[in-house]
Amino acid sequence: MLQKVNLMEAVNAVQGLYRYENVGTLNEHMLSVVQVENRTLDFHVHEHSDELFMVLEGAFELETDDGLLSVSQGEFVIVPKGMRHRPVVGALTKFLMVELEGTLNKENSGDLYED
Repeated sequence: MLQKVNLMEAVNAVQGLYRYENVGTLNEHMLSVVQVENRTLDFHVHEHSDELFMVLEGAFELETDDGLLSVSQGEFVIVPKGMRHRPVVGALTKFLMVELEGTLNKENSGDLYED
């Protein structure tokens, strides 16, 4: 069955920061929305899948071994599998995340992540 999702309504409905809400599945990839503020995660690597960060509102920096890449509202970046990275978020930023199911966990997404 077809299902339409309004990303801004979905991300604005998330109760609190750092809570990933699944909004769909695409070919074994999970689409989730999350709100993040004042958080820098540890460097980490996803060995089995690329990861997409799309900024719905706000901006953040993605840090890799090559330096910082600024990503703003309406932009996205795909982190290739095997690349060491970490998001650096200051002001409130709302994301759509796309990654292989099972990729997110407490170690790479923060202590509040729930399966």
